[in-house]
Amino acid sequence: MSKRGALRALRALERLAAGLPDGAELYRLRPDGRVLRADRTGGRELGPQDPDSGLLRFIDDRQWAHYFIGDAATSPERPSNATYKLGLVAPHSAFTPHAHGGEHLVLALGPASCGLYDARRRRVVEVRLAPGTLVRIPELMPHSFGNRGGDRLAILAANTGYGIDHEDYAITAEAAERRGEPELAAALREVTAARHPGTVTFRERVAHRLRLAAAALEEGGR
Repeated sequence: MSKRGALRALRALERLAAGLPDGAELYRLRPDGRVLRADRTGGRELGPQDPDSGLLRFIDDRQWAHYFIGDAATSPERPSNATYKLGLVAPHSAFTPHAHGGEHLVLALGPASCGLYDARRRRVVEVRLAPGTLVRIPELMPHSFGNRGGDRLAILAANTGYGIDHEDYAITAEAAERRGEPELAAALREVTAARHPGTVTFRERVAHRLRLAAAALEEGGR
């Protein structure tokens, strides 16, 4: 998105937010992975380029999280029942394979992928996710989520019980070994061996351009 397009999109969101009650916010999750936030006082782009955005490191370098519900310290001892957050995933990248201590749901807002370990068949299942696809991952299932596209990917993720500072939030193969869980460690290494975010097809590239054009028309008409 050009600087002019980014400014136009932000101004459109600010106009929508101008009449909001105190404390209410609007977020615009654009198809290019950029996230805009606005309330009645003004708006800004939410991203790692803004030191005041409050983003937290999300498992790996170059990946970021912004909490809507709960926080990094959520745990069974400090519960908020669940956490719900915005994730920003770097282009052509995948998270270090891990398993969560609780159930996990991820909504992909761009071309994504997810490698899931099938314990019954003892193999990794690679799933290509189109924009708007939500994947539900059971407790302690080894997996790795990836961004197949060349733009930053916005995701919405919900976890039961744990924030990213908790030791059970993202259990890696190394952590599983230290905890004395060799079967979990072996499964995570299977996911590591298969980890690759994948690529975007020609049809997906065309569809992405159409979504960008649609977003520009919507924002320009407000």
